[in-house]
Amino acid sequence: MAQALLLLASLLFFSNVAHCDFSPTLIADMAKILMDNYCSPEKLAGMEEAIDAARDNTEILSISDPASLASVLTDGVKQTIFDSRVQVTYEPGFVPAKPPAIPDIPPEQLAEMIKGTVKAEVLDGNIGYLKIQHIIGEEMAQKVGPVLVEYIWDKILPTSAMILDFRSAVTGELSGIPYIVSYYTDPEPLIHIDSVYDRTSDVTIELWSMPTLLGKRYGNSKPLIILTSKNTLGIAEDVVYCLKNLKRATIVGENTAGGSIKINKIKVGDTDFYVTVPVAKSINPITGKSWEVNGVAPDVEVAAEDALDAAIAIIKLRAEIPGLVQAAATLVADNYAFPSIGDDVAEKLGAVAASGEYNLIPTKKELEAKLSADLLKLSGDKCLKATSNIPALPPNNPMPEMLLELIKVSFHTDVFENNIGYLRFDMFGDFEHVAKIIAEHVWNKVVDTDALIVDLRNNVGGSTSSIAGFCSYFFDGDKQIVLDHVYDRPSNTTRDLLTLTQLTGRRYGSKKSVIVLTSGATAGAAEEFVFIMKRLGRAMIIGEATHGGCHPPETFRVGESDIFLSIPISHSDTCPLMPPSTHQIIFQISYLEG
Repeated sequence: MAQALLLLASLLFFSNVAHCDFSPTLIADMAKILMDNYCSPEKLAGMEEAIDAARDNTEILSISDPASLASVLTDGVKQTIFDSRVQVTYEPGFVPAKPPAIPDIPPEQLAEMIKGTVKAEVLDGNIGYLKIQHIIGEEMAQKVGPVLVEYIWDKILPTSAMILDFRSAVTGELSGIPYIVSYYTDPEPLIHIDSVYDRTSDVTIELWSMPTLLGKRYGNSKPLIILTSKNTLGIAEDVVYCLKNLKRATIVGENTAGGSIKINKIKVGDTDFYVTVPVAKSINPITGKSWEVNGVAPDVEVAAEDALDAAIAIIKLRAEIPGLVQAAATLVADNYAFPSIGDDVAEKLGAVAASGEYNLIPTKKELEAKLSADLLKLSGDKCLKATSNIPALPPNNPMPEMLLELIKVSFHTDVFENNIGYLRFDMFGDFEHVAKIIAEHVWNKVVDTDALIVDLRNNVGGSTSSIAGFCSYFFDGDKQIVLDHVYDRPSNTTRDLLTLTQLTGRRYGSKKSVIVLTSGATAGAAEEFVFIMKRLGRAMIIGEATHGGCHPPETFRVGESDIFLSIPISHSDTCPLMPPSTHQIIFQISYLEG
């Protein structure tokens, strides 16, 4: 009741603003039209009582500009029920259009007329293209269907994928919706496509897929792309929304117009005012919502004029996806550091692809994201993933002066009170070629301290080639110590990681205290160093759980594409049963005084 009174109050307010004179029944008559015809009567609760109250308004206002009054009344309605489709217009001499009757001419001639609103061709790559501007209804389909099937549908039926162009589709018949949807789905089981509530009859009609059709179905396995624009309207929007939520089609283009499933223009009493009002509404059985007012959002948003090219690119990508997924699975099976897990991941990845989960992927970026998500889910290893990064080229040999400056900014040293040394570096590298420079300008500053803090809180990993050498500085040189066992998948061998007998510069030795600082960012090679030092009891570890990384992965190209997989190919054999990235090195956080 309150909302209905608000509607009438709004109308009266806006009409007063316009300083117009009109019969007091005009407002009540308009409200009655909305009450009897508007598709969402729940928004108009209490309207009847409000109309009776409005009849007592005997104030007569002079009307000087009916068109302006109509505009003001439209604003009043829209601001009350928040539906942009409702309009009040002043149209003297308006003659309602009657639905055209089907001409009594031979079906062949009628089909020729319909062909003017349809365009069908086969594009390069065996891609069917069907442009529709008007969706015919059941009666028309029964009369001209056989001719259209023969001369249009059968022309594009054998294609490998189809593009349905609705960018200019602005008219159509409700009964045509099940026809179009059914051609792109299987005959069984029947699918509840849509529910349409008609306010004038107070009846809800359920639209279902059809068990039998003229001609053959395109089916639900071949790719289907629907092109849309901001002009795509009404019945075509319903078809787009249904096929999108059935996950049968990918929508490419612009957000559709947001029209109505059915809209009527109703004369207000004996005046020349008319109310355009949606008299029916669509409720999708999957989403419980409607495309009306807001339109259908595309899966891939591009300008309407670019939609066809985008659709062709998507279809070409999808044709490659099965081979790419299989190639990715083979790479994992052949190269992953844990062979049994790699075989299992490869088999399950193939099963995921066979289930159809990759069928609606529209872009390379989404394919990479899907591959990465599946590889993580199946392996538990966040280092096993898809990437667009091309393998890095070997670095150029820098000049000695450049190396010195690079080392100075990469390493940080200090000596604290009580002769406690501090060493920080944020990435491991191939230090062999610069060992002399590092020893002279970095290591010699802390080697004579009584205790050493190695700060790896910001160390993100890098090359593992220097781990044995770096660890060796913290052990005595009289005997070699096995630091770790590292399994290498490409060679299928396990090698011992040993301390080095010969080093550049002096050793720190095994007697002085070493503390290693860690954080959640500590990863890769840094974690391997931390793990070794902790396992051998050579250092106290203070800080946060490390990142949970892996030995530096190798990058592999997937097929001939520009998609790459990052695959760990080696692992510490100390814990051989699980991928290293499923473990985090977790330590008790301690507090140091001084």
